[in-house]
Amino acid sequence: MSEQSLPDDARPEYTQALPEYAERVLEVAELIPPGRVMTYGDVAEWLEEGGPRQVGRVMSLYGGAVPWWRVVRADGVLLPGHELRALERYRTEGTPLKAASRAAEGHVPRLDMRRARWDGGERATGHT
Repeated sequence: MSEQSLPDDARPEYTQALPEYAERVLEVAELIPPGRVMTYGDVAEWLEEGGPRQVGRVMSLYGGAVPWWRVVRADGVLLPGHELRALERYRTEGTPLKAASRAAEGHVPRLDMRRARWDGGERATGHT
């Protein structure tokens, strides 16, 4: 059954706008240059609004259309459940990584936060 044949009240709502805060978070995610990252807290600080949990919630709900792998946990651990997809992006972009320790689950590396963290100083031209 196509959407055109559905009654008006049964059609999905595609016209509903994103909340303003979500739009702002996603705009910051798009500014982060390839090979660099910002923490959830960094994004909140950049916006001077919300906190890491609010940014994380926005990214989990709406982040699929932006470079989600560039907004990360402060400890450099890759996003659980998305480690391999993120790792592929990091390697493609040359994002600094730390080798996984033998104790690390699945031997997945972490981000080298000291080298990869972006402070927003140099402006990027959008995501790739």
